[in-house]
Amino acid sequence: MTTATEEPSAAPAPPALDRRHTNLVFVTIVLGMLLAALDQTIVSTALPTIVADLGGGGHMAWVVTAYLLAETVSSVLVGKFGDLFGRKVVFQVSAVVFIAGSILAGAADSMLLLIVARAVQGVGGGGLMVTAMALIADVIPLRQRGKYQGALGAVFGVTTVVGPTLGGVFTDHASWRWCFYVNVPVAIVMIAMAARQIPVVRAAVRPVIDYLGIVLVALGSSGLVLGLEWGGTRYPWGSAEVVGLLAGSAVLLTAFVLVELRAREPMLPMRLFRNPVFTVCSLLSFIVGFSLLGALTYLPTYLQFVDGVSATESGVRTLPLIVGLLGTSVLSGVVVSRTGRYRLFPISGTAVMALGLYLMATMGPDTGVWLESLYMLVLGAGIGLAMQVLTIAVQNTVPYHELGTATSGVTFFRTLGSSFGTAVFGTLYSGRLESELRAALAESPDVPPAAVRDPQALTALPPAQGRPVVEAYAETIGYVFQWVVPVAAAGFVIAWFLKEVPLRDSARAGAVDLGEGFSAPDTPDPERQLERAVANVLRHAEEPVSRQLLARSGSPLGPAEAWALGQIHWREHLRGEARLGDVAAAHRMPPEVLRPAFDRLVAGRYARLSADGRLALTRAGRAEIQRLSAAWRGWLDEHLEDWDAGDPADRVLLDHALDHIAARLLEESESRQERMAV
Repeated sequence: MTTATEEPSAAPAPPALDRRHTNLVFVTIVLGMLLAALDQTIVSTALPTIVADLGGGGHMAWVVTAYLLAETVSSVLVGKFGDLFGRKVVFQVSAVVFIAGSILAGAADSMLLLIVARAVQGVGGGGLMVTAMALIADVIPLRQRGKYQGALGAVFGVTTVVGPTLGGVFTDHASWRWCFYVNVPVAIVMIAMAARQIPVVRAAVRPVIDYLGIVLVALGSSGLVLGLEWGGTRYPWGSAEVVGLLAGSAVLLTAFVLVELRAREPMLPMRLFRNPVFTVCSLLSFIVGFSLLGALTYLPTYLQFVDGVSATESGVRTLPLIVGLLGTSVLSGVVVSRTGRYRLFPISGTAVMALGLYLMATMGPDTGVWLESLYMLVLGAGIGLAMQVLTIAVQNTVPYHELGTATSGVTFFRTLGSSFGTAVFGTLYSGRLESELRAALAESPDVPPAAVRDPQALTALPPAQGRPVVEAYAETIGYVFQWVVPVAAAGFVIAWFLKEVPLRDSARAGAVDLGEGFSAPDTPDPERQLERAVANVLRHAEEPVSRQLLARSGSPLGPAEAWALGQIHWREHLRGEARLGDVAAAHRMPPEVLRPAFDRLVAGRYARLSADGRLALTRAGRAEIQRLSAAWRGWLDEHLEDWDAGDPADRVLLDHALDHIAARLLEESESRQERMAV
């Protein structure tokens, strides 16, 4: 969320871009989102090879967890910096940090250096994702924004889940280091495109940053994950190191809660937890993230060591999980959009997810490929059913002034769940694998040490010789999935407490956007979130909104004259003057095509034309603008139920946001065809 240090003022309108420029900006933003999302999972298929090369198998989980934790904290902080310094600059700086982390990771000669490099990558990746979403709101017109945001969210989700396959391709055909080096040329191109294509848009207000809250939650979460990862592996659970980490984390997180209760602009407002829907969805989002990233991280290890497939094939073999996830995400979104009912999906999804984890816990060396694929499909289907509706449910039940904080909160818990899931999977894996391998080597003592850590060397052994080691890995990863079943079962119980509330039109419109389900980090600015809700409704309106506006207002103007009136008003408001030539140039049309509509305004005494060519609204024109604006506000009030809930200060903020939206809707043309109708 962003709180102004002064009275709200009108935010700058997005610059008028032609379609080619808009698409180039979008491609630039997509490249940033693609890089950041890809590096969440691209290393999963490379992890066995990385461990064989660098050692440090006990710290394998931190290669993923370090990125996720750094990304979580960065996404909160960088969003505020974008408001302070401009999102274009922050986007480019985040890309530079990401490049530095990628180079360092690719050149790492130890597991510790790789983990540090991954944390640097995470800082840049979080900045890229949050800034990418904010840039969409900066440069894409409101009427088109929904489809661009949905596409960007889908890029985030699909890239996250196909990352393992790409990581396998690089590992097999180049080196695991190219999982990181490949980012460098793409990011350099992206920076150059950003410098040339993305316009500079500065925020109208200065945000208040909750530095103390961010530091406390970062240290507390990191200490808790580290304690869980070290417990029972590097140190005994009762050791001073593990107990100290867990106790210290508890103190830090308690301090975080106390700070958030008193902060002027908290990172995670504690008042949100008074809303039972937010609380339940946050817990479920944590569990979904826990299961998804944990499974995607350790499934390739199972496939390479137990089934003996290559890194590339291990990525391809996880595709059934992805197909199940995408299929049920789309299905649930369509059903929710048409019926307005969502409670069934988290309940059924967590049940199916628990079943999938249980089935995968039964896999072993003798399990066939098709049966393994079926088990992955079941797990993916469960995750997809549960994941798609969580953000929608929360956005549907909080007042509009809390949309940003609630959405960011659910995303925060999903990313945190991914971090914890990867760490807990790693703790269970490391703790069990050591004892299983000791027993396997006692049974088959002539297995070379290299074959124990390198799946390619293990596959090259005679089947009888390598069988005990293969079974050790199968037993270990089965044990990991077995212990995660109760987590999914807990999610099933929690899902029954989710309250079903009739969906707003804006929530039902957003339900079909695949990107919503993946919970890509997003701007917490409530005005941006409100604009997003309006964009969703506009996309799915059965009748052109301009016709509804004119009918509601009773205006005698036609669509062309109303559009021209809005052009004069908007340019007077922002630039101090309006000229026909400037309007024509902004919309890439000959002035002669637009002149009749403006002449009719002058003839009707809604506008006057000075000798030097300037257009200005008359008293009648300003009154007509007020009628049209009131009609927009009435339309928004109908389609965005409960927008005025909350205390008086929040209603003032929302009034300002709605005024801004109404002005932008008047400024933006309905379509090129409507303009040509002039």
